[in-house]
Amino acid sequence: MKTLVVGGTGMIGAHIAENLHKHGHEVSVMSRSPELESDPPAISGMARIVGDYIAGIDRDSLAPFTNVVFAAGQDIRHIDLERDTLELWLDIQGRAVPEFAAVARDAGVKRFVQIGSYYHHLYPEWAGRIPYVAGRKMADEGARALTTDGFAAITLNPPSIVGATPGTSLRRFSRMFSWLCGERPEEVFAPKGGTNYMSVHALAEAARGAIERGKPGAAYLVGGENLTFREFFQMLADVAGSTITVDERDAECPFLPDRFIVQGRGNVVAYDVPEEEREILGYPKGDVRSTLEELHRATL
Repeated sequence: MKTLVVGGTGMIGAHIAENLHKHGHEVSVMSRSPELESDPPAISGMARIVGDYIAGIDRDSLAPFTNVVFAAGQDIRHIDLERDTLELWLDIQGRAVPEFAAVARDAGVKRFVQIGSYYHHLYPEWAGRIPYVAGRKMADEGARALTTDGFAAITLNPPSIVGATPGTSLRRFSRMFSWLCGERPEEVFAPKGGTNYMSVHALAEAARGAIERGKPGAAYLVGGENLTFREFFQMLADVAGSTITVDERDAECPFLPDRFIVQGRGNVVAYDVPEEEREILGYPKGDVRSTLEELHRATL
């Protein structure tokens, strides 16, 4: 079964590509650049399509694939403040993702699995006041609306994802471990609030489950563990062997800026996924700490 992972050089996409490859899929990745030395080792040797979903791609490039996993959706952390506008999100999410899904459908792709975001799934009204959420909602609903008897468009809406690949994302965790061990100048504390955290390994399993067993046209809320930001930072500290007890403060944290807390500092986004949906997709929920332990070992 031929599967294309769009955004396969990214942290989430690389883990999904690796998981699918281990389970017998013939995996290709799509990225905006040819193979680079900085690409995640997990995708080394995989066939590649060079293209940008925002600019569009021709049907012939997608025709060989039975499945497409779209893991290239832009996150708010990747967009500079001055570009964080409604017009941008409606373009790169609301317009470009459904247009790409339509090309996949017309090319003969059978299953299109989009990695979305949990905010609009839980709070659809936020789309009326938060541009990022508006774009994600349009991308989700626009792609799934293309579902036909021969084309199954499915969205997974995950929370904050815990994981890394060698490079920028792993260096970020390395800095956080050092900070929580008191080895950096920034004061150690966590902002008020919290969210649901899910490991990238669990998300990769859910993506494979969506390809194999997902209901056409469905949007699945996926997740792992509800933690306050203080609890998550304390878990990071404990994994690193730190003796520091992390305090909680109603203040902006240098390692979790207010702009990245979409629900607003002091607020908690917590939920539980119905077990029947978790079983359909076949992913675990209690592996956040073990994933952090894996990341800490990788930084040593």
